[in-house]
This record gives sequence, structure tokens and C-alpha cells, in this order.
Amino acid sequence: MPTVKSGEARIHYELEGPTGAPAVVFSNSLGADYSMWDPQAREFQKHFRVLRYDPRGHGQSSPTPGPCSIELLAKDVIALLDALELDSVHFCGLSMGGMIGMWMGVNAPERIRKLALCNTGAKIGTPEGWDARIDAVRKNGMKSVASATVERWFTPAFRAQAPATVASIQKMLEEANAEGFAACSAAVRDFDFREQVSKIRLPTLVISGAHDPGTPPADGRFLAQQIPGARYAELNAAHLSNVEAQDQFNNELAAFLNS
Repeated sequence: MPTVKSGEARIHYELEGPTGAPAVVFSNSLGADYSMWDPQAREFQKHFRVLRYDPRGHGQSSPTPGPCSIELLAKDVIALLDALELDSVHFCGLSMGGMIGMWMGVNAPERIRKLALCNTGAKIGTPEGWDARIDAVRKNGMKSVASATVERWFTPAFRAQAPATVASIQKMLEEANAEGFAACSAAVRDFDFREQVSKIRLPTLVISGAHDPGTPPADGRFLAQQIPGARYAELNAAHLSNVEAQDQFNNELAAFLNS
């Protein structure tokens, strides 16, 4: 199992695709492991080096005791890039992964060629909402939030037409590390880049889901308006648009990376 040390954590990763091809990093939603990017890895490793990883406290990466920050999660990505000798990469982050991308876009722009911010926001949710979720997970485990999370992640139509996919995502959430989820929930709760996001000067694609309750299109449009020259695309999906609208997602991302 390949891992890289970042501070006190070990970060689990998968690197696939042709050596020498440009690299693209995929960064996960809160609660997900890197398998959420299977629909993209299959397609993009034909022409790119695809780097997927589990954020600390997720999947097979080690958890962090206590609260976490988006800055710390971004520095884990930088540690990965350093260890794998990847000077600069394309970066595609969804939800929490998009926040990591924003932090890097402002604070480590030399490491990123093009930036895709998907189903994310400069600020997501309210402190009260996040605190309630953290309390629920600490007291009652991941199963207490997994079902409601999946209902936000996918539209009713997709849940009806792809029950096996939805069930596998729900199982992934139920099996997630509760303490890791709580720590990274605090990172998302505390992140507010509404004042900083306009400092991003990278080629940027913003993708929203038309039916996403957690990071609605207004959040994506704000990012696209604040980041000079950003492209905006809205897909017929809820929060996990890379799964629900995978063909459209892949097409938008490929057109952006190849432009």
C-alpha cells in the first residue's frame, strides 16, 4: 500500500497512467475515499498521470487527533507532490477537495497548472450545522449521518436508477473513520475564503450541480465571478456530480485540461 509521510500522518495514494504524461490530482469530498474518482480515473489515465489519495482520517490514510484545517490538508497534497517529484499538476477537487484547491491556488500557485473547483464553495454551511453533524458522528458513529448524506449527494432520480452505485457510496460513508470525519468536518466548518478567492490567477474551471443542496449553483457562480477568467459549467446532478453526471463531468474536465 503506497503511502507518503506528511507531518505525523501517512497519506495513502494511487498513481496511475503513462509516465511522462501531465499529472492530474483528484481530491475527495468529505467522508469519501479515493474510489469516488473511479469514473474519472478510468478515463483520464489514458492520457494523464492520475494521482488519487485519501485525505488524512479517510480511507487508508492515518487519522489526525483533534480538529484539522484545510491548510493542513493542502500541505498533505504538497508533501505528496514533493515525494512523487511532481513539480506542478492539474488539480481537480470536489467539495472539501475544492477548498483544498482554493487554498493551494492562493498559497501554492506554482504547484498548479490548471484548477478545477467542483461542487464546492468559498464557505460551506453554517458553524451550527457542522457542530451538530460532528456531535452526531462522535456520539452515534457514521451510520447516523450516512443515509442523509447520500440523499444530499444524489438526486432522487439517480438514486432510483442507479441503486447499486448509491449503495456502494453509502457503504463507503458508513465505514469511514468517525474521528477523521469529525476532524475534517471542523476543517470545512472553519474555512472561509470569500475574501481570498479573487487572488487566484490560475486557469480555473468551476463545476456546479443544478440540484446540489450543500453547495448550490450560487456558490459556484460566486467562485466563477471572483476568479478572473474562470469558466463555469452547471451539470444535471446533485453534490457528487462526478458520479451522477460522469460523462458530462469528464467531457467538461477534459475540454478544460486539453484547452
